[in-house]
Parts: sequence; structure tokens; C-alpha cells
Amino acid sequence: MAPKKRPETQKTSKIVLRPRSKRSRSPRELEPEAKKLCAKGSGPSRRCDSDCLWAGLAGPQILPPCRSIVRTLHQHKLGRASWPSVQQGLQQSFLHTLDSYRILQKAAPFDRRATSLAWHPTHPSTVAVGSKGGDILLWNFGIKDKPTFIKGIGAGGSITGLKFNPLNTNQFYASSMEGTTRLQDFKGNILRVFASSDTINIWFCSLDVSANSRMVVTGDNVGNVILLNMDGKELWNLRMHKKKVTHVALNPCCDWFLATASVDQTVKIWDLRQVRGKASFLYSLPHRHPVNAACFSPDGARLLTTDQKSEIRVYSASQWDCPLGLIPHPHRHFQHLTPIKAAWHPRYNVIVVGRYPDPNFKSCTPYEMRTIDVFDGNSGKMMCQLYDPESSGISSLNEFNPMGDTLASAMGYHVLIWSQEEARTRK
Repeated sequence: MAPKKRPETQKTSKIVLRPRSKRSRSPRELEPEAKKLCAKGSGPSRRCDSDCLWAGLAGPQILPPCRSIVRTLHQHKLGRASWPSVQQGLQQSFLHTLDSYRILQKAAPFDRRATSLAWHPTHPSTVAVGSKGGDILLWNFGIKDKPTFIKGIGAGGSITGLKFNPLNTNQFYASSMEGTTRLQDFKGNILRVFASSDTINIWFCSLDVSANSRMVVTGDNVGNVILLNMDGKELWNLRMHKKKVTHVALNPCCDWFLATASVDQTVKIWDLRQVRGKASFLYSLPHRHPVNAACFSPDGARLLTTDQKSEIRVYSASQWDCPLGLIPHPHRHFQHLTPIKAAWHPRYNVIVVGRYPDPNFKSCTPYEMRTIDVFDGNSGKMMCQLYDPESSGISSLNEFNPMGDTLASAMGYHVLIWSQEEARTRK
């Protein structure tokens, strides 16, 4: 089933944080519920696929009462509470704040859908977004100044990867269907081309950058991965997958550790110090469907993968070759939809991902809404769902800013900024 055409830009309204709908409800019964715009607790548990390692835990869960963080920290200082219990308390407190998340701002700057998103590493209210037409938006939504807009080439210029330059945040790296991976500034000047294809049949699909090791890695649509230093010197160029490399990720704590994801239905983990050829991977993680993304957690100890059908996996450093858990979740691939990618919260063991309801999904309910789902990364439990009836498209990309208090979503042609209702009132 194809996504509906994008709606016209409308006035932003509140979000419904809602439980799962009952099967017996009709569209007329659902509509007034959505219009109430009230935050609700969790509902009945979702039925899971029989082979889910976290079976029975994927439905929305009722959060326990939030303990005082001050009390927990005091207990830790006295030696009566372990640090993991403090971290769990902080995460629980954060999950409770999601009840008050609303759309703070909304923009529709592009004439084609948004395809990539990156937060500024030090400015928590600044986000960069790339589009299928090659346009790039730098938006500081905390001020009223006009956003910076770089016009792309149009058809064939899709921005497939976007990263701020960690050594100079007035610059950014971008990979594109135009056939280049490049460094440029927000005035539109191309400062250096790191990789370029000589044919229109090859383009770059993924990108990552490491400040510590000063490396740039990029993957293309035929399975090649190129490693370069920040001076532009190519260290190696190898075919690591049989098909398109959809995602590359350097481990934030061990930047010689690389994960690559591909539509050949595998995720591979590499030691960059020992790469000699396509067979020199440390681990190959087979999936049942093509894979959209493979992201390391902020502490580098876990790997989150998103396939092109209905499965999110979490792997642990203790045993990379066996998934710690599988979360059944509908996010199937569609040609004219930006691939859906699950992402980690920067501070907590929390996963955020957009939902694309699938009538063939085992736990699908009639008239299921296109929510943004939040999971506990430890247990695989769905903690809540964010939804706004006036912005009801599919949110393909969802990422929290480095502080972890603001969420950016790419929904078709639109860019949404979610934050707490209290923050919106202060502004």
C-alpha cells in the first residue's frame, strides 16, 4: 500500500501519546479520540511474532511511578544505590517526560522529500536536513532568523548521508546520488571531493566521520566501501558487500570498529586495522530482509539494525554474532518513501523509530495510525507512541539532539521538531 500524498502545511496542534487501538473500533470512533489530543497511558499488549526473542514485550507498557532523582542520587552518594540503578532512574524520568511532548515547530522547505538528517554537535537547537533534490537546510529553530538554504541540482541529487564536520561545524560532509562524497560549507562552496564516480550508474549511499581517527568512510550502490583520511587520501577501496551499502557506522568509542549494512541482507562488522579484502570481516550478521541501517549505541556497546520489512534487532558487544533481542515492528520498504531507520537516544538506552502500518503484520489493527514509537533498549518494550493528527504522515527519520531533550522528524516534505510542552510555553 503506497503512502498517501502529502497534506498541505497546516497549523501545528498537540500530540496524542496513545495506546494501541482496539480491533473493534471504527474510523468514526477513532476520529474523536484523536481530536481530544490528550496524553494517555499504555494499553493492551501487542501480539508479537512467534520467533521474537522479546516475545510479548513489544506492546506499550505502563511505566512505574517515577522515583525522585534527587533521592536516588543521594542514595548513590551514601553507597546505598548502584550506578546502574541511578541510570535506570534517569531513563525512567525521561520516559515520563514524553507524556508532554508536542510539536514545537514544523517546516516544509523542500519540493521533494527529506532523505537525511543531522543535529549540530554543540548547538542543541540547530539541525541540518537534506532532500531528494539535493537541497540542504540548516535550521536554528530557536531563533527567528531565516534558515540557511542550499539549492540542489534537483532530480538525481538526493542527499543520502549528512554529517557535520567535527573539526569545523561551519562545514559538513555529504554523500549523494549525484555521485560524490564531499565536504562543503553552508555558503554552498564545495571544499573537497573525497569520492567521485565516473558513471551515472554508481552513486554514494552512506557516510560517517570520526574526529578522533580523522577518517571518512563512505559506501556506494554496488557494494564498495571507501576509507579516507580527512586530507582526502584514499586508504582503501574494497567491495565489501554484494549489493548496495545502505549504511556505514564507526563505533563512537572504538573508531577502528566499523559496521556496514546492505540490501544483500547482511550487516558486517570490521576491524579497520585488519581489513585486507571482502572476507576479512570480524562478524557477518545475516538478516531475513535487506537492511536499512546499523547504528552503534552512544557507549559503543550495542548495535541497532533496521531491516526493510518488520524487524528491529539489538546486538551486544558480549556476543556480536547473536542478536540480544528482536523487536517486531512494521516499517516496510516503499520506493517513494525515505527508508525508515531506527535510532538510539544519545543518553539513554532508548530506541525511536517511525511506524508504517502494514495490513500483513501479525499485530496490525484496523485504521492503525502512523506513530513514532519509543522502545526500551534493554527489554524491547514499547514505552509510548507519539502522534499528531494534523501531521499524520510516515516519519522515516527520527533523531534526538545531543542533549536528548528535542526530537527531529523527517516526514515526507516536512521537518518536525518535538519537545516538551513546558519548553514550548517558555518560547
